[in-house]
Amino acid sequence: MDQLPTHEPLVVAMDDSLFYKTGKKTPGVAYRRDPLGPPFRVNFILGQRFLQISAALPTGQGPAAARMIPLNFRHCPTPQKPRRLASEEEWGKYHQAKKKANISQKGVERLHALRAALNNDPGGKDRTLVAVVDGGYTNSTVLKNLPAQTVLIGRIRKDAKLYHPPEPPTQNDRGRRRSYGQPLPTPEELRQDHSLPYQPIIAWATGKHHTFMVKSIPIVKWRTAGEHRSLRLIIIAPLAYRLTKKSRLLYRKPAYLICTDPEMPPSKILQSYLWRWDIEVNLRDEKHILGAGQAQVRHQHSVEKVPALIIAAYAMLLLAARQAFGTSETISQALPKPKWRENKKPQRASTQDLINHLRAELWGKSMGVKNFSRFKDINRVNPNPQKWKPQLTSAVLYTCT
Repeated sequence: MDQLPTHEPLVVAMDDSLFYKTGKKTPGVAYRRDPLGPPFRVNFILGQRFLQISAALPTGQGPAAARMIPLNFRHCPTPQKPRRLASEEEWGKYHQAKKKANISQKGVERLHALRAALNNDPGGKDRTLVAVVDGGYTNSTVLKNLPAQTVLIGRIRKDAKLYHPPEPPTQNDRGRRRSYGQPLPTPEELRQDHSLPYQPIIAWATGKHHTFMVKSIPIVKWRTAGEHRSLRLIIIAPLAYRLTKKSRLLYRKPAYLICTDPEMPPSKILQSYLWRWDIEVNLRDEKHILGAGQAQVRHQHSVEKVPALIIAAYAMLLLAARQAFGTSETISQALPKPKWRENKKPQRASTQDLINHLRAELWGKSMGVKNFSRFKDINRVNPNPQKWKPQLTSAVLYTCT
């Protein structure tokens, strides 16, 4: 909380991920749909399901870069299906447990827990919580059960059925007051409607500022969100890009967003949604660099706590980097790169760069290495000895790279 301005909302991203497994006896392992499978064929894999919430730590005011810091990580297994000839009581308990284990329901529980933690924090009681999710969490389970002082920004389908707000009642109206007005065109039809103009909005994405063309409809109704909730619809035009300087112009797909706070400016909605991509970077680094989910543990408590410990250390590493290097997101005295690496200054320090820098600080004095820039001149040995003597420095560095 100390890293954020006083009146700025806390923007968090929520997503789930699978940790691949090969054995069926580990708690929480089940056959699940492969998210990396092709769209024309549904594949299934063995894996454990985890839910993560990461908070955005921006580098400045307005359209700026942000790094996602993991806040909450929870194991979300599904109940084991009973045998076919089980009793009705067992099947009833299974169906109840299945509803409680729904990933959207687990996401709502995590949002309520985070909101309660904010209320107990002196600097977070009056702070708005903005949750950014993908289309998998933009459903009635989440929208109808949001905690107080919480705003949801999510992606919806291009053919969603939206409505105008109801007209105010007159004296001649009879019966119950209407909750929904006349049907609106679908988001795809609104995007193609030339009478509704685009407005340019500058936002930070992919390492630089982009000008996005956006359509905004301030107040819409959606049955999925409930009759008492008004939404703001954001339509983002496809962004043009080139693979190379001489290649032809390509376009990304359009995006359709809803926000449960109709008064939030479209610029903040767009920037918050663009920050959500960094949670995908979190999940990739946790699994492929830090090895979360690779520990060979079998006990239920170990299955839950070992990945959580790794991700807590990962969050501490990112926070320590922000405190040490500031908002520049680059290491002031970085280690020299190998000659085969591209000599290009990165936008920000990667997770592997931060780990290498931490190893240099912790192990440098123990191994007698004071200056890594002259590492080859520290321990000069005879190139033609009678018997080669191994060096601790080289062995440690080669093992950990």
